Amino acid sequence: MNHQGVSLKNLALFLSWGVFSLLPAAPALAQGKPVGAGPPPNINPNVEDRARQINESRLRRAEMTSSAEDENQKRLQAAISNMKEDFSRIQIVRNAIARNLVARKPLDFKLISEQTAEINKRASRLNGYMRARAPEGEKENNPAELKSEEIVDSLVRLCKLIDSFTENPSLKNAATIDLKEIGKAKAEKANADRDLLAIIKLSANIQKTSGNLRVP
Repeated sequence: MNHQGVSLKNLALFLSWGVFSLLPAAPALAQGKPVGAGPPPNINPNVEDRARQINESRLRRAEMTSSAEDENQKRLQAAISNMKEDFSRIQIVRNAIARNLVARKPLDFKLISEQTAEINKRASRLNGYMRARAPEGEKENNPAELKSEEIVDSLVRLCKLIDSFTENPSLKNAATIDLKEIGKAKAEKANADRDLLAIIKLSANIQKTSGNLRVP
């Protein structure tokens, strides 16, 4: 909506009302009194100043509203940009981990610590937007610290969790959900939430263990 246009329209109506309200001579003319007969009309010199103040106030409010809308748009675009970057980087780091596992390279705990730390940071930031919730009735468990021989299996599981999360239909088709399939969409969103929370926990656990095992 064009707030300035609305303000000017309202000002025009106000001024029109003010002009007609300041014409007490009109009834006198209708009664046949000659022009200039009787005391001069009492014109309030502050009406125009008051109208100008009202207009300026409305214009300032319109500018403030427009500025707030622009700021909200900037924040929204920034959030979308951050989510796209996080979503992409999680997959890129996952692929790097998978390549090393497939090649059966010796475990580089320093590298693993850095990779899982980045996954954890970006998954946590995504969760700031998605607000993932654990299923009702599911107990909050703090995973036990991993042993060094469990690192490989944990990395494989982390890669699979990332695959499941990034391929979830609820993240790809959020804008085209059919109302008839709302139940299915909710179930898919619940799965995405579960995967994201699991990614955050597991990546933190792997990062902690590999950080303790890394060579100084």
